[in-house]
Amino acid sequence: MSTETPQKLPGIPDIPVDERTPAVLRLLELCHRQQEELQALRDEVARLKGQKPKPVIRPSALEGGRTGTKKVRRPKPRGKRSKTAGLDIHESVMVQPAKTIPPNSRFKGYQDFVVQELRMGVHNTRYRLERWVTPEGVSLIGQLPVEIGGVHFGPQLRAFILYQYHHAHVTQPLLLEQLQEWQIAISAGQLSALITDGHGEFHREKDALLQAGLQRSRYVHVDDTGARHQGKNGYCTHIGNERFAWFASTDSKSRINFLELLRAGHEAYTLNPAALAYLAEHKLPCAQLQALTALAPAVWTGQTAWQAVLAQQAITDPRHVRLVTEGALLGTVVARGAAPDLAILSDDAGQFDVLTHALCWIHAERVLAKLLGFNEPQRQALASVRSELWAIYDALKAYKEAPDALTAAAIEARFEKLCATRTGYASLDRALKRMRRNQEELLRVLQRPELPLHNNLSESDIRDYVKKRKISGSTRSESGRRCRDTFASLKKTCRKNGLSFWQYVQDRVFGWHRIAPLAQWIFEATPTGAKVPVHGP
Repeated sequence: MSTETPQKLPGIPDIPVDERTPAVLRLLELCHRQQEELQALRDEVARLKGQKPKPVIRPSALEGGRTGTKKVRRPKPRGKRSKTAGLDIHESVMVQPAKTIPPNSRFKGYQDFVVQELRMGVHNTRYRLERWVTPEGVSLIGQLPVEIGGVHFGPQLRAFILYQYHHAHVTQPLLLEQLQEWQIAISAGQLSALITDGHGEFHREKDALLQAGLQRSRYVHVDDTGARHQGKNGYCTHIGNERFAWFASTDSKSRINFLELLRAGHEAYTLNPAALAYLAEHKLPCAQLQALTALAPAVWTGQTAWQAVLAQQAITDPRHVRLVTEGALLGTVVARGAAPDLAILSDDAGQFDVLTHALCWIHAERVLAKLLGFNEPQRQALASVRSELWAIYDALKAYKEAPDALTAAAIEARFEKLCATRTGYASLDRALKRMRRNQEELLRVLQRPELPLHNNLSESDIRDYVKKRKISGSTRSESGRRCRDTFASLKKTCRKNGLSFWQYVQDRVFGWHRIAPLAQWIFEATPTGAKVPVHGP
């Protein structure tokens, strides 16, 4: 790396090269950072006074590089295809010419002109239930259709409300105003009840998604985001991959919480080989490990029973209680069908470090992207490290296509060499040391080429949840929070399996069940993009 003299700061003399100890370089870096912050404050004062701040001159895109490279647009194939050829025609209207047809004219067929229309309007039905009394005094009364569900709003209207709220992100006040403008006699309380109550079938289908996904997957993406509930900050955890998406909101984001989510609704604590291996890996004291090994295999249901086991084994130290509980939860996850080598791909959040942990390269590089460099040598060192890191990333992408042992060894050596580099830029050197500590997780793809290199899928899935949170704010009731998680999971899973969410909601609300349970789609690995036609009765 360059040893050029650092840029001189006002009031700070030049420091000879032989006196630039790590502590001195760190102090100079802090001085540079303070200078940058001071300039930012000056710019803010200038903006408040209506003046122009110091201009920011960005590098030209013509200089190349990963951030400045433009995508080449490929020309679209010429020729226009018919957009209405595959439409269902519900009505045909014959239209004759306005002028009188002269005698001996020849009929040349029809020129079709297809018009798509949406019919929206109120359709109120009065069900007059006959009431009879038998000679024995028994009352008989007519039964409503099953799809009515005992409520005063039809299945099509209920499906429309769920679709508008959970898919189109229409807020309850706007949705209420829209329905009332269509002459639907509905109150705010009735609308809220239709959105949050009576969705047990949807909740059961959502709960089955996670277990099916874990049993059929070699890896999952995980991430979390903020989710306020009843005015308090909480968290929403996402688990999924290309086949499914699953969301759950909780009050914490600890590793115990994550493992409880992975249990997929089961309340068991299991001591099995997977649990004991976890305890040994995390160095549980030998006496306690041997005592628990003597109990295995064993299963306890419920937190009360588990607390009794901990008390019986005299496990009271908070760290030991946490480790043993994590191990028992992990044992349940594996016992319920998850692969012992299931890969968990995350952004390096500590709570996700279970089973076979892999890290996202985009998040790892993001630490470097936040660094600025306060003089030319630091900026050159930062650019050199980032360039080499992206070159290794490209090599890993090529390795995934054609893995072999020699290439894997070369990539690993190249990564170790990069992480061993010392640039004199303290923040950059600390970032490289951190990457060296995470080498096993970052290079997991060398042993498992099927693993993705980044966690973009999870961030993309969770973005829709964030959008809903920003529009509608926090949830107030437990049923409201559960419904938000449920319909976010079902909607994303439908999209991943090529299903129309509108058709899916209709199918479940009407009770047709022509679309198979989503967990079955995961088990059968239906090709993405398959269309399932659903029509009304």
